[in-house]
Amino acid sequence: MKKNDIALIILIVSISLVVSFFIGKAIIGTPANNPTKVEVVEPISADFTPPSPTIFNDTAVNPTETITIGNANKEQPFSN
Repeated sequence: MKKNDIALIILIVSISLVVSFFIGKAIIGTPANNPTKVEVVEPISADFTPPSPTIFNDTAVNPTETITIGNANKEQPFSN
């Protein structure tokens, strides 16, 4: 390679570097122009509010209780 070829390659690379820098800056933008809003989380406290006594009481229905309807002594429930 001649000195002129090397100088031309360096010139082309430097021009393409400057052009790509400005195109990238135009497409992506700067962080100052695009601020981000972050949700603030409330701190966890040790206070506990008791549940409503109308829902959680001694006479409430227990959903984990097994409910049996009718006589379940048959081996095959759908046969005649």
